[in-house]
Amino acid sequence: MLQYQLSTSAQSDIIDILAWTHRQFGEVARKRYEALIVAALRDIAAQPDRVGSIKRPELGEAVRSWHLSLSRERARFEGGIVRNPRHFIIYRQQSALIMIARVLHEAMELARHLKAETSWE
Repeated sequence: MLQYQLSTSAQSDIIDILAWTHRQFGEVARKRYEALIVAALRDIAAQPDRVGSIKRPELGEAVRSWHLSLSRERARFEGGIVRNPRHFIIYRQQSALIMIARVLHEAMELARHLKAETSWE
């Protein structure tokens, strides 16, 4: 399994997603979504080009996306899963490190929220 590193933007995205989930649906739902995000990060680190990941050349060289729904079955918390995850992880592999640039809602225009000069820090 490769190591992964979250950009400052990705860290902020995750904090915002989990805070919103907690406010809207409560603590158990937040913990389920947190488990889902962790499972997705592990899936990406285990196999960055796994089936289901999408090449995103419009976002930069070697950039891929992974929809959280693809990790649902490996993210059980208190006997449940997130039924309708709505986020993508945007990442790229740099040698033995996976750089996580953003975690964005599926309704967002990805290119608009990914700035090449700042998102890979």
